[in-house]
Amino acid sequence: MHVTTRWRALHVVTASAVLALSAAIVPGTAAAAGNTYYVAPNGNDSAAGTQAAPWASIARAQSVATAGDTVYFRGGTYAYTRANSTCSSRTARVDAITLNKSGTSGNPIRYWAYPGEKPVFTFSAMRDDCRIKGLNVTGNYLHLKGLEVTGVPQNNNLNAESWGIWISGSNNTFELVNTHHHMGTGLFINGGGGNLVLNTDSHDNYDLRSSDGPGENADGFGSHYTPAGRPANVFRGSRAWWNADDGYDLISTYSPVTIENSWAWRNGYVPGTTTPSGNGAGFKVGGFGAEYDTGAVKHTVRFSVAFLNKSQGFYSNHHPVANDYFNNTGFGNHPNFDMRGINSSGASVGRGNLRNNIAYNGTATANMTGTTASYNTWNLGLPLSDAQFQSVSTSGWDAPRQADGSLPVLPNLRLAANSTLIDKGTNVGLPYQGSAPDLGAFEQSGGGPPPSRYEAETAPAVCQGTIDSNQAGFSGTGFCNGTAAVGAYAQFTVNTATAGPATLGIRFANGSSSGTARPANLVVNGSTVATVTFEATGSWTAWSTKTLTASLNAGSNTIRLEPTAADGLPNIDYLTL
Repeated sequence: MHVTTRWRALHVVTASAVLALSAAIVPGTAAAAGNTYYVAPNGNDSAAGTQAAPWASIARAQSVATAGDTVYFRGGTYAYTRANSTCSSRTARVDAITLNKSGTSGNPIRYWAYPGEKPVFTFSAMRDDCRIKGLNVTGNYLHLKGLEVTGVPQNNNLNAESWGIWISGSNNTFELVNTHHHMGTGLFINGGGGNLVLNTDSHDNYDLRSSDGPGENADGFGSHYTPAGRPANVFRGSRAWWNADDGYDLISTYSPVTIENSWAWRNGYVPGTTTPSGNGAGFKVGGFGAEYDTGAVKHTVRFSVAFLNKSQGFYSNHHPVANDYFNNTGFGNHPNFDMRGINSSGASVGRGNLRNNIAYNGTATANMTGTTASYNTWNLGLPLSDAQFQSVSTSGWDAPRQADGSLPVLPNLRLAANSTLIDKGTNVGLPYQGSAPDLGAFEQSGGGPPPSRYEAETAPAVCQGTIDSNQAGFSGTGFCNGTAAVGAYAQFTVNTATAGPATLGIRFANGSSSGTARPANLVVNGSTVATVTFEATGSWTAWSTKTLTASLNAGSNTIRLEPTAADGLPNIDYLTL
């Protein structure tokens, strides 16, 4: 169905997590106000750490900062020439920076770029003769934002790689980080769970001196070795390009990973050239070294784009179980979707659940026998041509991000207004507009902007309770776990351009063991306008969206959910408007 009116109907449905494309993420964290400290390239670690007398190093800041505190880094270069310990051997591992001090749920320690400035941590002058981690993040509940990390070297050829950022801690957020030109992977999660990599770029990484051969271990992003039972690691709104090996690599991990609204291109080459290097998959989604492993879990890739990678766009990499691949676009890869899995006998079989995907140019698919695939371009038999898209340009994908940090809005590989791929998908439990989901990574909005998302943990939101992150599937860095009491509210402050009726979406989870609904009053600008029933969702990790209508004023409005029963509110994730 082609809609000619300005807006197409928005379908909001129950989902374990919601597409980041459908809402603007407002970065930041709502928490009790802590102390604020400052670090600057011309600072002094004997100073007071104030804006007028900043410290010089992140190590000094960490020694003082506690849960809820914010450390601002002024713009400029923070150059490192040696590790904070010595190499015990030429194959040992050392750190330039170790972040081992933790925040708490709802009160992370924040290491943020000062607004409008760019702090650059560079490690290219390090001469330590062993494996190097630029930043080694072993702490939990940390939030790094707006930092540039570059130049971690390999100083011998006895090791597989070094690392830009190594993460073994959990429940951390890495937002608006630019990690690049390392001799190894740009951002490498090793064992940590519940980490969010948000609106982050990793590019031009090349392990020239790898003991496995040049380019064999320099991925953009990696998530590996996380034990079973830990919360999912999430990559959202991220980009990986010109990495010598893969864009995203999820080999050998036992906890689920979700990649959404992310892009990968031109991986598998010596950066900036067409000289082949490493494996070259855009998204390598699992696997255990081509062996069957009974501990394998399902990963999810959705609303993402892979183009012009050396080999596969989306690759199951001998994964023993079927991953979910929903609403992705593969363009000019070889192949775009390769679902090579492995069964318990060690034989290669197709593994994957594929819906609403586009495969155009390059080779469409490989190893599909055994998959569950429908409503994809290769199943539907729809004619594909450049005319289906506003543009098929492969340039400009590294353009500056939007003001809120989200990906740039480009015409590239977005459906044209008259595309026959609009409304040709099937409902997979994620938001869409029109009579059915569109095919590919970009849902056609019909000319209207997506709804704004207001996170429950993001100031100026108020949660009369705690901000928690112990139930999987939430958005952002946490959710509001309200106090079990009548009147213990969650409140959002929203802005509208014009006065009149507005559609609100409240994302919640009610895993009450009794299956009891949780009622609340909807209070807008101080007046109760409706009652809301938040029905049981079956578990605390099953999230649902309640759609409401309320009349709002032009400008700022407060929207409050006030529970009317002693159990209080369900867990509240966010509000959309």
